[in-house]
Amino acid sequence: MTATASAAAPPRRREPAVLLGVGIVALVVSAIGAKSLGTWFLEVLAALIAAPILVLTYRRFPLTPLAYRLILAQALILMIGGHWTYAEVPAGDWVRDALGLARNPYDRLGHLAQGFVPAIVAREILLRRTPLRPGGWLSALVWCVVMAVSATWELFEWASALIGGSAADDFLGAQGDIWDTQWDMFMAAVGAILSLLLLSRVHDRQLRGVTSTTRGIRLPPDGSA
Repeated sequence: MTATASAAAPPRRREPAVLLGVGIVALVVSAIGAKSLGTWFLEVLAALIAAPILVLTYRRFPLTPLAYRLILAQALILMIGGHWTYAEVPAGDWVRDALGLARNPYDRLGHLAQGFVPAIVAREILLRRTPLRPGGWLSALVWCVVMAVSATWELFEWASALIGGSAADDFLGAQGDIWDTQWDMFMAAVGAILSLLLLSRVHDRQLRGVTSTTRGIRLPPDGSA
């Protein structure tokens, strides 16, 4: 390793800890004054589950910086939705009024991220733990994983509605749309496709940098698709 690379390594190793710290602070802030702590808890539950897993697996299976940054971004989206509820996020109200929409669109953003972020995480795990290489089959399987995640979340929302009844309305965020479930899954599908189209090359470059855990991965030459 060159002197330049050695000097650059410590900040890169510290980044996950910094991102975790930002996430913890944001989590606490999002809970303060939340419209409903029950709804807040359900909305941030995915982040509460993911964070310990990422911490426990960091030493033996560190993810790329891109993956960690995207996970934090999605966690922040969940926290904002949990604080106000998805149907009442102020920024969504501004967009609704500016564009003359019938509903607050923040929920759509959340489900777009539900496809955009897991696509990179699934892509990384498949590349590092299976014989797959970048290409059509990898992208197809990543898309299938994302849709499975989206469908599982919709089943979780359905179960919450059965258990909580009208008390779960804020968590569901359907805003009277009978096609809300279908729209949620569609947005996740679009998010996964956009993520693969926009970030695959960047992701491949970062995977090459995770030298201790990418042995055996057959990535294309740098700069190619």
